[in-house]
Amino acid sequence: MSSSKVLRLSKLSLITSLILSTHAFAKNDKSEQQIEKIAVYGQHHKNYITEEAQSATKLGLTIKETPQSISVVSRALMDDFSLDDINAVLESTPGVTVEQIETDRTYFKARGFDITNFQVNGLGIPQSSGSIQGSLDTSIYDRVEIVRGANGLMTGTGNPSATVNMVLKKPTYTTQANASVSYGSWNKKRLDLDVSTPINEDHAVRAVFTKQKADSYLDRYETDKTVIYLAYEGKLTDNTLLSVNYVNQQKDADSPLWGALPLYYTDGTPTDYDESTSTAADWSYWDNSAEQVYVTLEQNLSATWVAKARYAHVENEQDSELFYVYGTPDKDTELGLIGYASRYDYSDKHDLFDLYASGKFDLFGQEHDLSLGVSQAKMDYTEQSLYDYTTGNGFPAMPSLKTWDGVIPQATLTDSVNGSNITNEQKSAYISTRIKLSEPLSLLAGVRYTDWKTTGTAYGIAQTQSDSQLIPYIGTVYDFNESLSAYASYTETFVPQKELDINANQLAPITGKSSELGVKAQFLDEQIFVTLAYFDTKQDGLAIAIPNSLPDDTRYYAADGINSNGFEVELSGKFTDDLSASISFSNLSIDGDDTVKDYTPENQLKVAAIYQVPFIDGLSFGANYRWQDSTSRVQVQDTNKIASVTTKQDAYGLLDLMATYKLSENIGVTFNINNTTGEKYLHSLYWAQGYYGAPRNYALSVNWQL
Repeated sequence: MSSSKVLRLSKLSLITSLILSTHAFAKNDKSEQQIEKIAVYGQHHKNYITEEAQSATKLGLTIKETPQSISVVSRALMDDFSLDDINAVLESTPGVTVEQIETDRTYFKARGFDITNFQVNGLGIPQSSGSIQGSLDTSIYDRVEIVRGANGLMTGTGNPSATVNMVLKKPTYTTQANASVSYGSWNKKRLDLDVSTPINEDHAVRAVFTKQKADSYLDRYETDKTVIYLAYEGKLTDNTLLSVNYVNQQKDADSPLWGALPLYYTDGTPTDYDESTSTAADWSYWDNSAEQVYVTLEQNLSATWVAKARYAHVENEQDSELFYVYGTPDKDTELGLIGYASRYDYSDKHDLFDLYASGKFDLFGQEHDLSLGVSQAKMDYTEQSLYDYTTGNGFPAMPSLKTWDGVIPQATLTDSVNGSNITNEQKSAYISTRIKLSEPLSLLAGVRYTDWKTTGTAYGIAQTQSDSQLIPYIGTVYDFNESLSAYASYTETFVPQKELDINANQLAPITGKSSELGVKAQFLDEQIFVTLAYFDTKQDGLAIAIPNSLPDDTRYYAADGINSNGFEVELSGKFTDDLSASISFSNLSIDGDDTVKDYTPENQLKVAAIYQVPFIDGLSFGANYRWQDSTSRVQVQDTNKIASVTTKQDAYGLLDLMATYKLSENIGVTFNINNTTGEKYLHSLYWAQGYYGAPRNYALSVNWQL
């Protein structure tokens, strides 16, 4: 057994022992004084509205009280439409585009910028590259919170795109059990188990297990995914709460896409392959694993003050042997492409610590909020690329992709060791407050000091950089009445970058400014929540990939400046006793980088709705629709920078339908149809290559709950 597997099993054994042995020190007597649990456990299964979120502030504010755009994808929405990974969740999120460039690597954008800040339970360090390797399964999350714009109060650094906070399921103090078995197109088999139970009145545990195996509409592509989640929560004293969470996600992929399909021929006309066409070799693989431990200690200091100490240890690993295809084929012969084999290994370790106190204070006859704290983060990562320049199999001439079956001699990947060994460290101190200037008017202000340092080497070049920045945040909220409020906010941005320029030197940090104006309202006895926001953002020094860079050694340049502005409208909640829905429309305008402007949709419409049939008890129907307008990418320019070859993706919409019926109080059946109209579309034009989304597909699941 490998040392890495022994390490994983040791950690799993440790967490399991901690959870199962907790009753040994648990207090049996129930204290009269209870800890106030500031948490959201999810909304009613058939209502998509959520009023609270943890991601925007540490002041205990509701979404309506926060001067930023916040969306929450509830457990109900994820269950209804089988949003089983973070890609599917963000596809349904207002203003977010999912740039699926390969089968096992995805980028996400909001407001014209890459989303680089992903958190779990509010912990995470913004990364210069926001790609997700493999996929993040959502079976372990209670909800996903998305704060659009620059999250100045919570992180201090990061692109002014969005912060995605995945909130883990919590143990419950009543016994609950759920199981789901599903089977779908391309032999997709999935099992979900979720059990939560109290140990006694003060301690509870929860366990989630997910197993999924599937073929694909793509030739040769197969996946095997396993998710294990263990959670403990308990009172150590009357005023002290401890929670421990352990996550292990493993996704193994055979014949994955590395890169994608060529999009035009040598004569400039567009290619048109079958949706199943893949450039992957039959011997290629891409295995991704993520292991995470989260520990939170919460101490009540008084009736209105609480202190929290949070620690996270995260390890990610990639092991792959991949096959990339590049070049431009001839339209008549389909020849002219070249293969490119590489072995790529990557690992990183994150240690994150956050200590803060928050509470209320009285001044000038009003009650105000205050939060202050310190945080520290360290990330070490190593990567290595190997090639085959020796045997002749490392860069073979390709046959026609229209007839290729993936069979090609396997490369001997031992040549030309290249890679990186980098350490990033970040230390911050922050303070934020909400001052009630009058009964209807609140002022939110905060400042965060961040000190950042990078050391190590990348592709033979020393990487030593350090910087510090004071990030201000200010916002205001005016309540016209209990149902209607207006807000404004402003913050600056600071983003360290690990991307390398043409000389393999690390790019300087990105700087920028972001402002937002909006209105929030609740109607129909607070069953409907409406948000209207206008934003304006400017960034300088953003890393943009140099054209024709190879995917394992991509080089970048710093853009002179990108400005984005637009508006977002979101409407969610329970419209009638039988109808719940989430509806959003977003508009975006980008200046400063024509490539980003062209491949980013200007307008998006997203609608998810479920209707409970009133005259048939237990029967519900639902629809999830996502539409975006046309996008394009200039592939070839002449000497005057006039486009001679452009790839275009027309506007399109994807409609998913579902029906569920409860056979009994404990058993239900759900039927899902995805891409109901059979739309053929390119996933993304984020890169010069691309591949097609899945055609119409089906899934049937049987669900049981205790």
